[in-house]
Amino acid sequence: MGSATTQALAASTAALAQAKDVTLDTAGELFTVARLVGESGQLSGALADAAAPAGLREQVVATVFAGVSNTTRQVLAAAVGERWSNEDGLISGIEELAIRAAAIAEPAEDIEGELFSFLRVIAANPELELALGTRLGDDTAKGTLVEKLISGKASAPTTLIVSSLVRQPRGRRVRQLLNRAMKIVSAQGDRIVATVHTATALSAAQRTRLGDALAARYDGQVSINEVIDPTVVGGLRVQIADDIIDGSISARLADLRQKLAG
Repeated sequence: MGSATTQALAASTAALAQAKDVTLDTAGELFTVARLVGESGQLSGALADAAAPAGLREQVVATVFAGVSNTTRQVLAAAVGERWSNEDGLISGIEELAIRAAAIAEPAEDIEGELFSFLRVIAANPELELALGTRLGDDTAKGTLVEKLISGKASAPTTLIVSSLVRQPRGRRVRQLLNRAMKIVSAQGDRIVATVHTATALSAAQRTRLGDALAARYDGQVSINEVIDPTVVGGLRVQIADDIIDGSISARLADLRQKLAG
């Protein structure tokens, strides 16, 4: 991500945080805008043109997206008023704003956990991953398929996020889309995501103790995603971003074998 895009995204995120009446409809409108801008080279070029006056870019938003809510239009005006590194940065930025808007609209929902659960379903079902990831399929049909699959099993914001992302993949794999969405939702809630691999399910007390320990270590609220992994013999394997804490017996045995071999 270029430095200009980083700064533009930070400013746009701040504008979203200050916006009033952010609803799930706001998120849906932002997803639609991201898709339309991504499908039109002329529109994306006009909105990401740093040489054009910010006021002119904002006028394009007001004209092209006159039908969206005032909240969505204000957020978009703030976004296009910034200088982005390129068109892709702007499109990805609007998409991130949509994901954040969904999290803002329904803060009580466990969106991260639901996204993670669907990610595990995808990982365990290669045929489903292929169906959603193929470039030959109809993107609208993919979105409809997702809605049918998770209807009644996931909250409205999660359903919106997943179905919208598979409708506008822009060459990205489904797992990549879901992982990015999870990170954005966590960032919006000022949480750190920990993926915990364990041979057996953690009890509520164990999850609480682990969460407290990780929160103290990483100085922040931690959201735990649990993976049942039979290869983890005793203990746990915890991954937070690129940091891996492996306290499993299998890891200690592997380390011992390496030392003996050396």
